[in-house]
Parts: sequence; structure tokens; C-alpha cells
Amino acid sequence: MLRLALLGTVAYIVKLTQPVFTVLEQPFSWRDMILIAGGLFLVWKATLEIHHRVDPEPGPDALNAAIPAVSIAAVVGQILVLDVVFSIDSIITAVGMTEHVPIMFIAVIAAVVTMLLAADPLSNFIEANPTIVMLALGFLLLIGTTLIADGFGAHVPKGYIYAAMAFSALVEGLNMIARRKRFRAG
Repeated sequence: MLRLALLGTVAYIVKLTQPVFTVLEQPFSWRDMILIAGGLFLVWKATLEIHHRVDPEPGPDALNAAIPAVSIAAVVGQILVLDVVFSIDSIITAVGMTEHVPIMFIAVIAAVVTMLLAADPLSNFIEANPTIVMLALGFLLLIGTTLIADGFGAHVPKGYIYAAMAFSALVEGLNMIARRKRFRAG
């Protein structure tokens, strides 16, 4: 009975990849629309945060003119939207990688457990190394742009994205080592 329910869920998720409408001969599925919406959200939020970090006390401008006070409900809503976007994408990826439902569930559960276990150590590391925040925001811009491109059918090979992120992380790591050495010497 459980296996039948799981197969029904997987079949529904696969339907997310079926075209819903076409614009200029480009078909769009629910998955595409979710990727585009999630990518736009990431680009928008990362851009606002970068702007805030570069100019913490800005005057009125186009980026801050219409930003109301943020409520807890709005923050929770944004987190839920991101979680849904990335969960659906991960599940669709798992469906595409294997036909075995138990393996799909194990992969998704392992990813969630890893994120939960890594949250505190990562937040402590980021607090100790504030320049990592700007690097992470740059990564969010890259990931958001990639999601948008994927949603429009332009596949960007993940190897290029990972290589760019690894190179950036390496450069930031070298900068962190140089800062620590200057701090100890000074």
C-alpha cells in the first residue's frame, strides 16, 4: 500500500515536467516555472542583501524605496518558498537518476539530515569570517541565474558552475590565510 502511494507521488512529480504552455516555440512545464520563480527570488534577495552590505545606511533609491518592514510571517514564507523550490528540484533530479523509490527517499532524507547537521558549524564559521557572506551571496546570484536559465531551457553544465564556485572559494581561502597572517604579524 505504501509503495503504491509512493509511486503515485513520483508519477505526480514527473507530471511537473510535462509542458503546460508554449511561448515562441519554447515549452514551459511546472518545473520550469518553479525554477524561474525560485531563480528570480534568489537573484532578487541576493541583490538586495549585497546592496545592503555595500551601503548599510542607504538613502532612498530604487532598491529600497518600496521595502516595507519585514514580519516574521514574511520571513517564514520566504523560507518555505525556497524550501519548496529546492525540494521539488531535488526530487525531480532523484526521479531522473533512479527508478527505485527507496533510493529516492534515502537521497532526499540524507540531504536534509546533512543540511541540519551542518547548519550550526556553518553559521559559526560564517560569523567568524564575514567576507564569506559576500562570497555566498555571489554564489546565490550564480545559482539563481542558473535556475532561471534552466527554466528557460538553456542548460548550463554543472561542472562550469562548480568550477567557478571552487575557484572563488579557493581565492577566498587564500585571502583568509593572508588576513590571519597579517593579523598575527601586526
